[in-house]
Amino acid sequence: MPRAHALLLENLHATASEVLATYDVETRRLSTALSEDELVSALQDFPGDGPVFVGIRSKTHVTPRVFDAVPRLVAIGAFCIGTDQIALDVARRSGVAVFNAPFSSTRSVAELVIAEVVMLSRQVFARSKAAHEGHWDKSATGAHEVRGKTLGIIGYGHIGSQASILAEALGMQVQFYDIDKKLPLGNANVVDSLEALLGSSDFVSLHVPDTELTRGMIGREQLCAMRRGAYLLNLSRGKVVDIPALRDALVSGHLAGAAVDVYPREPANTKEVFESELRGLDNVILTPHIGGSTQEAQANIGREVAHALGHYLDHGSTLGCVTLPSLDLPVPTSVRRGPASRIVNVHQNVPGVLSAINRVVAETNVNIVGQALATVEDVGLLFIDVPLAADDPRAEKLREGISALDTSVRTRLLWL
Repeated sequence: MPRAHALLLENLHATASEVLATYDVETRRLSTALSEDELVSALQDFPGDGPVFVGIRSKTHVTPRVFDAVPRLVAIGAFCIGTDQIALDVARRSGVAVFNAPFSSTRSVAELVIAEVVMLSRQVFARSKAAHEGHWDKSATGAHEVRGKTLGIIGYGHIGSQASILAEALGMQVQFYDIDKKLPLGNANVVDSLEALLGSSDFVSLHVPDTELTRGMIGREQLCAMRRGAYLLNLSRGKVVDIPALRDALVSGHLAGAAVDVYPREPANTKEVFESELRGLDNVILTPHIGGSTQEAQANIGREVAHALGHYLDHGSTLGCVTLPSLDLPVPTSVRRGPASRIVNVHQNVPGVLSAINRVVAETNVNIVGQALATVEDVGLLFIDVPLAADDPRAEKLREGISALDTSVRTRLLWL
């Protein structure tokens, strides 16, 4: 029997299965997303009583009911950047670790940004469409080099800063605006306000998360504040831009063009019709949320998230976890040459928990050789290392005693 089972959905890259296999995790792969009922049934179908993982992308939603129906679910791998499709508050309170891949697709998205800047500036898509229809639209009218133009970046994180470096290599001037203080790379300049950036950029590229602050941040007022003849690119989140207002700005000629990869509502599958007010506009590049859709990015994402799941299975490590406290405890030198077990306990973040757990350890008459505690919001995460083999009855007695505490949410016994 494998140590754990993993359900991998939405055609995840093969690297995910390959990495999980090295941790003795048996995987079941499906190319599609699953509904709530289908997901519950599939996760309940695994044999034995060991841990269960699920790996998803953006189309499968992990709802509160899934956590209630599948108590064996200990971790979720979001093989993408976003985690909006997961009930994170419920996951945290249930002691379920959620890992994502915020950095693995950085280069792929940044490259697409730069490619679309060039394509927009040269009107390549409109000319290509005309050629496909038999029209020879050979003209320099409206076509420009990007060298010397200004790229304004909103959100100077991993993708924004990578796009900044690539843009400078093309001879562009780069400026950025971010609500957090960021160190400029290369010759990029910091702009004090969003309005200042919008009014002084030839191209504006969005690289922000989906939050209450960012939803609708580019509306009619902000579009009007952009330079006449400028271009807008959104490869971040679909709800950041007011699409009807963007269409009006394009149709009126205030903006020369746009490139959009994300939308407020996206089709659930390839059979569903894509609807958008931007369809049919020759000066708009529409792509189906493919910013990170390269083989290199998907392979990197598969490895990154699968290793995070494996480390959590092996040692309880939560580095990069978005639901539980970030905690990693090296195996103590004193037990590396002998048997050792680790108790991984997720508990309610209330006073007296550590004292109660240590009392259980003392009553079991077991020595502690390593311990670490971290908390976030309403949950805490505790590691306790003891010099016992996992099959030692005292180790299981210790796990049961800690698990029985009213404050315990989830308790696992790992063999180091």
